[in-house]
Amino acid sequence: MKYVDSPKTVTYCEIIENKSSLSSSQYKKTLQSTTKMIPLKKFLKEPLTNNFLGSEIGSENYVKKSTHYFMRTKALKNYSSILNFSKESLIPMKPDCFIGNGLRKGDLLISKDSNIGEIAISQGDFPNIMCSGAIYKLPIKEEYSKYIFALIKHQMFREQLDILVPKGATIRHAKTLFLDCLIPVPSKKDLELINLLVDCIFKIEVKIDELFNETLQSISKELRNDPCKHKFSTNFTKYSEIRKTGRLDTGLYSHEYMSVISDIKNYKHGYATIDELGFKLSRGQNLQVSNIGKSIYSNEYHNNFYTLILPKYLSQYGTVNNSSYLGNMNKLKTLEKGDIIFGAEGFEKGRSFVVIDNMENTITNIHGITIKQKKHDLNKGIFVKQILDYYRSNDIFDTISVGGNGGSMAQAYWDYILFPLFPDSIIKEIATNYYNYVYKLKLDNQTINELIISPIKFNEYLKSGIMNLDILSKHLKKMLNRYIDQAFFSCY
Repeated sequence: MKYVDSPKTVTYCEIIENKSSLSSSQYKKTLQSTTKMIPLKKFLKEPLTNNFLGSEIGSENYVKKSTHYFMRTKALKNYSSILNFSKESLIPMKPDCFIGNGLRKGDLLISKDSNIGEIAISQGDFPNIMCSGAIYKLPIKEEYSKYIFALIKHQMFREQLDILVPKGATIRHAKTLFLDCLIPVPSKKDLELINLLVDCIFKIEVKIDELFNETLQSISKELRNDPCKHKFSTNFTKYSEIRKTGRLDTGLYSHEYMSVISDIKNYKHGYATIDELGFKLSRGQNLQVSNIGKSIYSNEYHNNFYTLILPKYLSQYGTVNNSSYLGNMNKLKTLEKGDIIFGAEGFEKGRSFVVIDNMENTITNIHGITIKQKKHDLNKGIFVKQILDYYRSNDIFDTISVGGNGGSMAQAYWDYILFPLFPDSIIKEIATNYYNYVYKLKLDNQTINELIISPIKFNEYLKSGIMNLDILSKHLKKMLNRYIDQAFFSCY
């Protein structure tokens, strides 16, 4: 642990003070200066009572559709500054069980159970969302709100919390122990700089979410803008349809699948399968020793190593939350510009990523499907990815997947995934929501500093695409962690 001191020896008096405990974790301490670091509780504007804690409603109050929602801790992600809404994190509930006044933009929400210490900022006013009993709203003094958010996100805070909270057999419960974690007292300069970086990262992530939803709306609007189009109506499954699939235990006859596929089949410009679009499906690289021999894995980049992008690293937006690197002497199955990584398995299947540039030696593993094309047309690759997002947003992959543990989107089922033949002008327009080459940014400190201190330049860059903004966000997060490290170690 970088921010925690693990003593090699302890005294008899220390053992007595710890109630004769011989557990090594009881003697770990945060690297600290008592004059320059204070507990998190000192930054609260009022005591953290149960008034700031969410409530439990019981699964019997979950419903399929509602005007009100119950938010679980899964909405708080370690890679995100904002709340991540999905069917796993946001559950429709009976309105008469709703407690509280919902969420307001800027609320700091922290998890005390399960993914303890995870924190997010509410990106908007959500009067119809209530938090679970595992989430606190932190009443931080306004001038320190963004600073405290950044510190809680930092590894320094997580390591402290890890030694304060007892190790549970299953789920760990932090209660309010996180209030005892020590926070460096910021100088005015550090406070202003960290506040600026957090504000920029927050705006970027909000914009990414907006662009993603805007793309889904554009696809839906284009598919349904033909007034003469056949209207979908639910019918009984035909015997011919059952003979075609050869299965009864499938969602191919469901209302969800049939309504989406009906819009595409009746699209005025026609439709095509993934093969007809010029793409080929294959599994990612098998990384077992029996297949490729021994490999070296690393979290840091090394020359001649492969960049390994696993499906579990992909976000719903098509960005990569984490990368690892693999050293192997063999020639492995690499990806090229315009190719797609598709997460085909598990509860969050359907997430995908497009290789936007000539990313040398990029691979994925066998749990992902690679969708490769011969022409390396970036816009075409992005378009396929965006239609797959549209299917995922309508729960189609969950509906037609097979198997347990979230299921798998088997390659045999891809003939049932149809792609509307949008005009090139529309493909180009919505593709810029994902990546816009006009805004390709030079990632040096001078360029970044000029961008974030100029509201005009920054707001202009917010007009770029999801991948452009994600690249900038990652760079700003690295800068933020460096400044927090400086603030921390100056206290020691």
